[in-house]
Amino acid sequence: MSISAAAITALVEGELSAVTDARVVNHIRSLLVAPAVVVRTWDYGEPGTKYPCWSVLEHPRSNTAIAYCESGFGPTYPWGLVFLDGGESRMSMGMDSAWYPCFVEAYFESQASSDLPIWRVFKQIGDAPSAPITAESSWEQTWERVNELRRTDTSAKYNCAHTVEYRRSEI
Repeated sequence: MSISAAAITALVEGELSAVTDARVVNHIRSLLVAPAVVVRTWDYGEPGTKYPCWSVLEHPRSNTAIAYCESGFGPTYPWGLVFLDGGESRMSMGMDSAWYPCFVEAYFESQASSDLPIWRVFKQIGDAPSAPITAESSWEQTWERVNELRRTDTSAKYNCAHTVEYRRSEI
């Protein structure tokens, strides 16, 4: 292991300094834990391969966490969405689609971010960029509206997203 808990904490703090929404920063801070190593199975490659992954954020309600790992998908995608506990299959590093280049991106893709009312309906017509068409709301209410619009208006594409600004860290 070439990285320390202090270095991982510094990476997270650096990313949090680039988030413009205090609600998001406060929510993330409420879920942060002292970085701790959890050895996880690597499902790609030789059977039985395991790597140390540092848990940094825990969301007990969904049994999920955000981990940092220099091996496996790292260093390109070192931030992963993982389970907190469960059987051996749940304690693996999981699929590549659950690993991200920066911590904040992993947070916005995690179940933890759905706790906040930061979600808006976006509408896209043709190749034009999508644009928000609603005020912020809860994850559930926003998806209800998205699904309603998808049923009633097939001339456009509708999706759920946030408009929280942050500067993506460079690895």
